[in-house]
Parts: sequence; structure tokens; C-alpha cells
Amino acid sequence: MSYLYVILGAVIGAPLRYFVGSQFKPGPWGNFPLGTFVVNVTGCFIIGLLLEFFAERGSLSREARLFLVTGFLGSYTTFSAFGWETYDLVKVSEPLTAAAYAGLSLGVGVLAVWAGAAVARAIG
Repeated sequence: MSYLYVILGAVIGAPLRYFVGSQFKPGPWGNFPLGTFVVNVTGCFIIGLLLEFFAERGSLSREARLFLVTGFLGSYTTFSAFGWETYDLVKVSEPLTAAAYAGLSLGVGVLAVWAGAAVARAIG
């Protein structure tokens, strides 16, 4: 039964990831993978918000965690795309863009988790 919760969450997260990511076409940021960056940062914010919110109010049920965190957020965010896009930027001789993307993704991702947790504490 656990797989069903993961699958149901993924059915929502994967298309949402595609939709959000597709909204960012090449622009003044050059080859910076902005779509994946936005998806991963918002996913970090959401996981911080959800897990802190439910930590303050008692635990999130196992089923809800499987649905929201493993299924929805697991399919919404994408570490493999982050890895590939960073590698590809290095491969096409854009090491500074690759370094900026990797550094910003990690730094802003952690800050987004912190911000989500702060919002959860503020509303709780």
C-alpha cells in the first residue's frame, strides 16, 4: 500500500515539475538552467515548510509523508537534472556558469528550506 501513496504524489509532482520548468526559456541568464533551479528551490522551500509545520504540531503520518515528501516532492525536484545540467555546462566550456549554478542551487536550496521552516513556525 505504501507504493500507492508514493505513486499518487508522483502523479502530481512530475507534471508540475515539467510545467514549472518549461516556463523558463533562454533569456538574459544565458545557459543557466533556470527552470530546474526554480523547481529545486521551490521544492526545498516546500519541504522545509511541510516538515517544520508538522514537527511543530505533532508528526506527519507515514502515509502523508510518503505522498507529500517521497512522491510529490521526490518527483517535483530533480537532483539528476541538476547533475546533468552542471556537467553539460562544463562540457560546453562554461565552467563559471556551472560553478554559479551548482553553488547557487546548494546555497539557495538550503536557504529555501530554512525560509520554509521559518514560515511554518510563524504560522504555527
